[in-house]
Amino acid sequence: MHNRRQTRSIKVANLTLGGNNDVIIQSMCDIKTENVEEVVNEINECASIGCQLMRIAIKDEKDARAIPLIKKKVSLPLVADIHFDYRLALLAMEEGIDKVRINPANIGGKEKIKLVVEKAKEKGIPLRLGFNAGSIEKKYTKESDRVKALLASIKDNVKYVESFGFYDIVLSAKCSSLEETLKVYRALAKKYKYPLHLGVTEAGISDVSLVRSSASLAPLLLEGIGSTMRISITGDVKGEVIAAKELLHDVGLYPNYPTLISCPICGRATIEVNKLAHQVYDYLQTINKPITVAVMGCVVNGIGEGKDADIGITGEGDDIIIFKKGEQVAKCKEKDAYSVFMKEIESL
Repeated sequence: MHNRRQTRSIKVANLTLGGNNDVIIQSMCDIKTENVEEVVNEINECASIGCQLMRIAIKDEKDARAIPLIKKKVSLPLVADIHFDYRLALLAMEEGIDKVRINPANIGGKEKIKLVVEKAKEKGIPLRLGFNAGSIEKKYTKESDRVKALLASIKDNVKYVESFGFYDIVLSAKCSSLEETLKVYRALAKKYKYPLHLGVTEAGISDVSLVRSSASLAPLLLEGIGSTMRISITGDVKGEVIAAKELLHDVGLYPNYPTLISCPICGRATIEVNKLAHQVYDYLQTINKPITVAVMGCVVNGIGEGKDADIGITGEGDDIIIFKKGEQVAKCKEKDAYSVFMKEIESL
């Protein structure tokens, strides 16, 4: 569909970021990391629906000491999220973390960054230098254009990290506005060959975040920019993973994933199309088939509007029909619609 931007390839445990590889789906635990069993369950649930890389907050020594205990029970590579205390980054690396994210603006200055970089180089652990429009170092904020200030900070910090012969770098520059997000990532893509982690910071609650993140990130993805991404949502962690899959699928970067089409609610519908569509959508998250599934509310839209779907369902009153490529293949009553439909999808 479009060419991916060529970047440096970076290994994170058994995962390869950048190069010409697929965009990696990332999320972040919303549980304090020292609570090992809860964190493990959340990570494994996210992995089961397509998450490939998980970030965990390291707020204190207890969190850092939990890293090896968590790693024994999960398959996903882990990223330690560090703020303010460089010693936690060092400890996380000693405890076996796969990748470290620091914000150079709040880690304590150049000498602290140096210690983190030297340890990462010694351990062979990549670093994400995660910059944020809301926390730019004071010496750059004299620049009235916030994007220019952010890029100046990134330039100086990247050059400093590279001065130690360290190049296993992922860059991110999170903003909360669409315009700033597009400007800063396009500039980074033009200047650097490092993998870029895409995201919109403080994106909001579910529906708000989905609109804001899609509007900001889809253009970048269509331009081949981005090696990893997170859809930040104030809410359910698993929802972030599903939203990322949906976005990547819709821009042609996640082909082995089902497509659900469903008609809007209107007065013609006599079946519970909203309920059925949600049930089908939840089921589709558990399969990896590049199929199109149609849930249509009435005979006006289905079969006709859904005839190109691999499989679809429609009906009127208590008479439900299931069709494949526009041809009816089964009939049932509404109370049996979901179970019959699932069996037909499984047969594809």
